[in-house]
Amino acid sequence: MAGKRKTNPAGSSNDLRGDVLRVLGVLKVATADQVQRVARPHLSYRHSDKATPSEQKTARTAAHAGALADLRKHGLAENGGRTRQGEVLRNLTLKGLEAASHELRRPLSEMGSTARGAGSSGASHPMAVNETVIAMLRPKPDVALLADEPAEAVAAARAVVDGPGGIGTLASYATEVPLPATGTWNAPGKGGAQADIVLTAPQDGVPLLFIEVDNCHETAEEIAAKLEKYARFYRRRMKDADGKECPMWRTRWTAPEGRYGDMPHPPVLLVFNHIGARDPNRTVPRLADLTRHLWAGEREDGYHLYDGKIPIVATGLRNLREHGPAGPVFWRFGRPGNQTLLEAIGNPRRDAADARAREEARARQDEYQAQVRRAAQEQAAKKAAEREARRPVCADCGAKFTDERWEAAQATNRGTPKDTHPHLCDHCMHRANTAKVPAPGNQGHLEPVRDGAWQQHFQRHGRRPVCTNCGAEFTDERWRAVERVGWGGAQEPRPSLCEDCDRQAVTEVQQAWPGAHRQQEHGQAVPEQKGGGWLARFRS
Repeated sequence: MAGKRKTNPAGSSNDLRGDVLRVLGVLKVATADQVQRVARPHLSYRHSDKATPSEQKTARTAAHAGALADLRKHGLAENGGRTRQGEVLRNLTLKGLEAASHELRRPLSEMGSTARGAGSSGASHPMAVNETVIAMLRPKPDVALLADEPAEAVAAARAVVDGPGGIGTLASYATEVPLPATGTWNAPGKGGAQADIVLTAPQDGVPLLFIEVDNCHETAEEIAAKLEKYARFYRRRMKDADGKECPMWRTRWTAPEGRYGDMPHPPVLLVFNHIGARDPNRTVPRLADLTRHLWAGEREDGYHLYDGKIPIVATGLRNLREHGPAGPVFWRFGRPGNQTLLEAIGNPRRDAADARAREEARARQDEYQAQVRRAAQEQAAKKAAEREARRPVCADCGAKFTDERWEAAQATNRGTPKDTHPHLCDHCMHRANTAKVPAPGNQGHLEPVRDGAWQQHFQRHGRRPVCTNCGAEFTDERWRAVERVGWGGAQEPRPSLCEDCDRQAVTEVQQAWPGAHRQQEHGQAVPEQKGGGWLARFRS
């Protein structure tokens, strides 16, 4: 413990010293009260039992005052004068600025200056900048750390927690940032501007916002000249890391490209702290007239396009403290009435028009898809009706064919048995096939019923054979006889003749050669005839 006291006589912890480095790294110069309100806002609700506000303030800032004393011992911080109210100002040294860059995880080249000497005249402008950061940030106290405090203090802290939130974190802010119209980032030339605050909080809908704080000492013409410097900086272009030309500000900050035909420059917020002689209610309208060419958009169907324009927004520090960024206390030049910050720096009418256009396009697409579905349904119904009109009807009972029966009746592929009764339904065909089978004891001549194997055998032929003598079609029995093949069956001697012509030919042979039939029965060959005549065609 003695060693720690020797190193840090004020008894500050590492966390408290880290708080101081982070806050002063952003604000450059601040009081212990401002450091405490940003880093540990719950301390503002402690020590409510002190007699006077001054004693309460001393008690709640004691921890960070000790951390500032320890940092001053190590050469990281120093006293920077006093405010007009008598509070001690603190700022970092070069060594402290380097330490703060590690705490903020920000390059040292982007840390800015140490702000040494800013408090020599009371630092009214730096104090207004700090109050603007606190009003935009709106730090929330941790109610769990107030468990032992009075109910009134806990209720006040909970009201702040439940109220509108701020934008970004402490690391989202940077102060006194040069915007070079000439020169480089590290060595800016003449003619450029210097932003009091730069806010980058894309997670809260503010990718990039420049903030100018005025204590109402400057005229409208002086502020307009500063905005002209912003315009020159926005127009400056240079090559990025990939060698492509782009606006200079895009080489350091990232922001959306915007929509086609509507790519405004980053917005500028003017915060007026009414402590000077100028009346902001008169300065702002005059300033809007002087800078119309910088912010005025082009009228479209229900909204404006701000391509290449600067959205300029104005508000008062008192209203900003009370309502925060979510309150309707921001007036954008050229618009009627006040809006929230996100509405003021955006284009809500364009967003609404785009949303309507997307909804209309979606409705048109849905209607088109519905028309396509209706047309497909109507076409399917028409085809079904046409197919139903072509559906065959049984020639016997008049019933319509089923789909299976219809397909079987018109089958023509090889390997599919030919339908025996293509004009009958299943029931009538079964009845017709059953009727062809002779009853027991009835030996009348009936056409034999063709089984599936026989039908498949004849399916190989394209058509039924025709007699070459009389032209009559073969019967099934004759067709089967002439098609019989194999080792066990006799070869039909006249396969091109029908059954009647074949019997007639046999009769003529028997009449011409009476003994030929008997010789064939006894296994004797019929002598070959060597003469001509009409019987020569029957020679084998």
